[in-house]
Amino acid sequence: MKKKIIIINGPNLNLLGNREINIYGKKNFFTFLKEIKKKKFFSNIILEYHQNNCEGKIIDFLHFFGFRSDGIILNAGAYTHTSIGIADAIKSISTPVVEVHISNIHSRENFRKKSYISPVCIGTIFGFGLKSYELGIISFFL
Repeated sequence: MKKKIIIINGPNLNLLGNREINIYGKKNFFTFLKEIKKKKFFSNIILEYHQNNCEGKIIDFLHFFGFRSDGIILNAGAYTHTSIGIADAIKSISTPVVEVHISNIHSRENFRKKSYISPVCIGTIFGFGLKSYELGIISFFL
C-alpha cells in the first residue's frame, strides 16, 4: 500500500527560484516536486503539496491532514521561530511531522536558531537545500 506524505510549506516559500537565490537556489518548488515524483523510490508514495503564507491556513492544513496521512513534511518558514500555534497544532494530531528547512538555520541570523516546532516533531532536517525534503520523505521509511 502506498504511503501518503503531505508537504506543507509556509510563508514566502512560494517564491522559491526567485527569492534570495544565494540561500534558496534557482529552482522553484513545483519543478523540484515533479523531479522527485519521477524518481523510482518515490513512485510508491502519494505526495501532496500545499503552501500558504498565513499561519492559520498552515494550522488548518495540519488539522486536516494530521489524521488523514502517513506523514507530514513541514517547512514553516519564518513561523518556525514564532508560532506556538503551529507547535500546538502538531501536538494535537496523530500523524508524525518532520521539520524541514532548505538552509542551515543555525548558520544564519540568531533569531533563526530557535524553533518552536522542533520539540514536537519526530525529527528535523536542514541545510541540504531542496534535498532536505527528499531526506524528510525517506525518513518515514526508516
